[in-house]
Amino acid sequence: MRKKILLSLALSGLLFGGAFAQKKYSQKQIDALKSEVAQIVQNKHKQSQVMVDKIFSFAELGFQEVESSKYLTGILEQNGFSIERGISGIPTAWVAKWSNGDGPVIALGSDVDNIPKASQYPGVAYHKPIVEGAPGHGEGHNAGIPLNITAALAVKQIMERENIGGTLVLWPGIAEELVAAKAWFARDGVFDGIDLCIFTHVGNNLGVSWGQASGTGLISVEYTFAGEAAHAAGAPWRGKSAADATELMNIGWNYKREHLDPLKRSHSVITDGGDQPNVVPSQASIWYYFRDVKYDGIMEMYAQANDIAKGAALMTGTTMTSKILGTAWPRHFNKVIAETMYSNIKKVGLPEWDENDQTLAKALQKELGSKEVGLPTKLDTLDGPALELRSGGSDDIGDVSWVLPTVTLRFPSNIPGLPGHHWANAIAMATPIAHKGVTAGAKAEAMTILDFLLKPELVGQAWDYFKNVQTKEETYKPMITKEDVPPIYLNEEIMKKFRPELEKFYFDETKYDTYLEQLGVKYPTVKGN
Repeated sequence: MRKKILLSLALSGLLFGGAFAQKKYSQKQIDALKSEVAQIVQNKHKQSQVMVDKIFSFAELGFQEVESSKYLTGILEQNGFSIERGISGIPTAWVAKWSNGDGPVIALGSDVDNIPKASQYPGVAYHKPIVEGAPGHGEGHNAGIPLNITAALAVKQIMERENIGGTLVLWPGIAEELVAAKAWFARDGVFDGIDLCIFTHVGNNLGVSWGQASGTGLISVEYTFAGEAAHAAGAPWRGKSAADATELMNIGWNYKREHLDPLKRSHSVITDGGDQPNVVPSQASIWYYFRDVKYDGIMEMYAQANDIAKGAALMTGTTMTSKILGTAWPRHFNKVIAETMYSNIKKVGLPEWDENDQTLAKALQKELGSKEVGLPTKLDTLDGPALELRSGGSDDIGDVSWVLPTVTLRFPSNIPGLPGHHWANAIAMATPIAHKGVTAGAKAEAMTILDFLLKPELVGQAWDYFKNVQTKEETYKPMITKEDVPPIYLNEEIMKKFRPELEKFYFDETKYDTYLEQLGVKYPTVKGN
């Protein structure tokens, strides 16, 4: 309700600055406070490093981020934030809030889950699992929330001393690798009353963009077929094979793929193919991601897949049910927030990489057959809307970006030229590369937060872009219904299997300075040294 009232004021010509009883600051005063907050972030570098290393060591898959959530909320509670847990019926989801009175309400989000079979020693430029077959941070999601906490605590220190009004809201992107939580947050009103959102995601440079991003949105759907069991050799004619239905659906969809627009993509895994060969499978399931650069295209693919699934059931005499496991809208980021943030990014600049950092990066690039360019030394430019839409990956921050003004800050904590969703992407994520990148990103984020707190008219301008440009011709429609529930059971068995082994490697910051030290890794470790 509050958001709607403020939006109405903005659209009637009363900028948001008039809605908040905020002390007026000169640009010189704002610049001085931003310089100070950047120094506070720098002073918190050790705390950031410990958080980054700790989350890396937990190595938790989506919906099972138990230790990560407990650790992060504990830090926030110790620093005066109130915590609401179990958001949208997800046990590991939470929202942390701290308020200093009337003023802009700014949300800071980032993901926390990791990748199956990506266990990897950090700082070692070749494949060396910590626990063979276990999950690991092969996306780098261990760094984003530590960045947000560092920035929030630095800004909080300034807000308290200067009596700056406003509210900071921190939240985790649960199960992002399954694109399976943010749509539920959006549906359930988690972002009601919030004025803008800054999201952070690991990258290999320090940057931000606005407008429709490249890549896709998607809908994640599992189809389950039910048939009749029978002895596969003794009486196969009495069986109705759910596995046959699953295979026939996959064949049908693969024929359909030949006729899809090049901007569409889809992929699948068979999650249940039956029990054993001598029993006609009475149940089988297949799980798809259907991707497109536009919402309408996603829903068109979904409808086509539903028809193919019905056909597979008819051909086999089975029945079919389906459930949505996750969704992501194509991303659209806010111009005003991005431009404000980029001005701060230019002031912060890239970290100073030392010889060890560059040696690790080039050795890993060589190991993977990528160009041996090392780490970047030149900032990315501010990117606007994609001139030509391109297919690619998805992120459910897209749903949030259609609910309120949002940007994603990409911070330089990983190495260029890596495959993504891979053990190699974990190598930098508990090393000085990640630690330096988090500190640089936290500086840019903290400075941007102060801009919106001290110049609240920027909030009105952000909403003006959101209302009169972004959503002028397209309105957000959730792909999930009120009846759809988040699939919190996913990854439960995998973590139950690996957690006892992973626990032996949890980072103990009371005994060791860094996780590299605890693991006995010489930084950097490359082939031949």
